Amino acid sequence: MRLILPSRTTESGHHQMSIITTATAKLADIAVETDRTDAVQSFVKQETVLVDITTADGGAGTGYAYTIGTGGTSVLALLRDHLLPVLIGQDARNVEALWQRLFALTRATTTGAITSLALAAVDTALWDVRCKRAGEPLWRLAGGHRQDVPVYDTEGGWLHLTTDELVRGALRAQRAGWGGIKIKVGKPHTAEDAERLRAVREAVGPALHIMTDANQSQTMSSALRLAAALEPYDPYWIEEPLLADDISGHARLARATRIPVAVGESLYAPTQFRNYLETGAASVVQVDAARIGGITPWLKVAHTAESHNVMVCPHFLMELHISLVAAVPNGMYVEHIPQLRAVTRGELTIRDGRAVAPDVPGIGIDWDMDAIDDRRVA
Repeated sequence: MRLILPSRTTESGHHQMSIITTATAKLADIAVETDRTDAVQSFVKQETVLVDITTADGGAGTGYAYTIGTGGTSVLALLRDHLLPVLIGQDARNVEALWQRLFALTRATTTGAITSLALAAVDTALWDVRCKRAGEPLWRLAGGHRQDVPVYDTEGGWLHLTTDELVRGALRAQRAGWGGIKIKVGKPHTAEDAERLRAVREAVGPALHIMTDANQSQTMSSALRLAAALEPYDPYWIEEPLLADDISGHARLARATRIPVAVGESLYAPTQFRNYLETGAASVVQVDAARIGGITPWLKVAHTAESHNVMVCPHFLMELHISLVAAVPNGMYVEHIPQLRAVTRGELTIRDGRAVAPDVPGIGIDWDMDAIDDRRVA
């Protein structure tokens, strides 16, 4: 779908160079780079929704969002049927106004994943335009706190991997100077999760941060048992132990364990994060720029977390999140799960266990559009 409007002038006769003239969307399937399993699902492919925006003066930006295998065409339909037509003729500089207008337009379907993902694809495209127009990289325009941030590895910790494979992956990350690794938990018996964590801890020693992730697989009673079993091995956090909307359950668990509780990848509105923070139910915020609705609300969540003295370690999307984590003072870790190497021309720079945010104007992703077109499904 391609929507085009001639550029126009303001009442004063000045040519409005930043008026949006085209807004298009497409869907591409990107294969996963390795088998990825957790306690509740397998990550089979990344359905990637891309939005391209151009302005009257030739400015251009590309934004994106994703699903891990279902719902991509639903996001695409929402964009094409309802959101993209509204952008035509609007001033691309007014990012907040456009986000609010599109949100209001979709009020009947908020707050939810499909709407947030669609908003995110538009919002990241608008930020790409904004950064390029300013001649600045995202990490600086979004805050500019620092340019490099620590990374932790998830690829070596999937649930189907053997204990020996977990140990090898952890040692590999440690030798590379990385600050941490993630191990998926949620085996049928808590003792098996504890044994896997024990083996890794004994192999790497006390200094390496070991994150654990239950992917919403636990009941209240099993989460209490799991936390107690993992606690002797000093996990850096336990992630999504309970269903994502169970705020009081996470608060109860947080009071019962010394392990910090991490949530956020399955939350879709800033107010949900505020409620988690105000009730002490989250010690680590893992806000995902695609699932929260873009960079604009991502920054609001990060600043809310900062006011609670809570660090931000976002979920997935490392190619975008490196710049956002670098932008804010409470940004801590970037999760290393490479997913865009098949459709980008550059690769994330990692030096001494720290990822370096791209310094080029824009959101920092150098798309290979030919490779994306090869994988285009809609």
